[in-house]
Amino acid sequence: MENFKYLKKIISTSKNILITTHDYPDADGIGSQLALAEALKGLKKNVHCVNEEALIERFSFLHTHKSIISFEKFAKKKRVKVDYVIIVDTHNYLRCGKKIVDYLQKLDAPIFYIDHHPCREEVQKHHLIDNTAAATGELVAKIISKLKIEFTRSMAIALYTAIVIDTSSFRYPTVTGETHRIIAKLLETGITPHQVYNQLYAKKGIAHMHLLGKVLQSANVNRRNDFAWITFNSKDLKEFDSEVEDTHSFINNLLVLDGIKVACSFRIDKETIKISFRSIGVYDVGMLATYLGGGGHSHSAATVIPLQKKAPYRLIDEMIRTIDFFIKNYKLG
Repeated sequence: MENFKYLKKIISTSKNILITTHDYPDADGIGSQLALAEALKGLKKNVHCVNEEALIERFSFLHTHKSIISFEKFAKKKRVKVDYVIIVDTHNYLRCGKKIVDYLQKLDAPIFYIDHHPCREEVQKHHLIDNTAAATGELVAKIISKLKIEFTRSMAIALYTAIVIDTSSFRYPTVTGETHRIIAKLLETGITPHQVYNQLYAKKGIAHMHLLGKVLQSANVNRRNDFAWITFNSKDLKEFDSEVEDTHSFINNLLVLDGIKVACSFRIDKETIKISFRSIGVYDVGMLATYLGGGGHSHSAATVIPLQKKAPYRLIDEMIRTIDFFIKNYKLG
């Protein structure tokens, strides 16, 4: 792993380390954060796990040591010293939320990124970023092993969850034999796949099922049957007492359609539309998302576009035509 020696030097020379991740964090960001924090605490470091907001209930099973606190709670602490900041699962501190960003801009401490998303070469050169890794959790697992720290059950659950979620249960093309060798080491701590699965997927209320049903009713395909999409809005979430996090896997239901190569979801919020993309590997949806102002991997990507003055469904129609045009005329893969 490139730049591991630099990270090891950071760890050895820093007593007080703050670890954070992007705002609205997913399991990869949270799991990587928690496992790395526990490992560094084992090296007698003072570690502060601080996110823009408190951890959502869905991931409370990962939070056995109550390590992650909201920035609001962190700000109430007095005389907190930070020698170094480690940001996981993103390579841009501007994605960490307004409160965290304001704090980091005033803080006189360097930042080190651990991430698996594609980025500019000049950023990758100075940080531990590997876009061939299946998840940031995979990178953190390798870091912990290289530091010669044994995995605990809580580390293993955090990292297993990170990798399962970010690979959509090992279905993405970035999953390799190395990914499964890491999973094997995590399972050797005594955790079981069904333990994580039940925590992630087997605790839904009936309202979640009703929301999924409503969203899937919006499913549609293009004439060639190689592009499918779903549409929903923030009012739907409120109606069914659900969080944005509950909807992240909805798009994967489209990938079972015969002939589908690209799937897309449109989430209409008050001032923006969040567009998420998935690909079975034939097309590079990361390139498509970048064209639309976002980014991501070849198989999983996203962008956010402003509503402006246009009606949301009119704007979505334009986006559908744009995406369909790309799939038809540009061999992205």
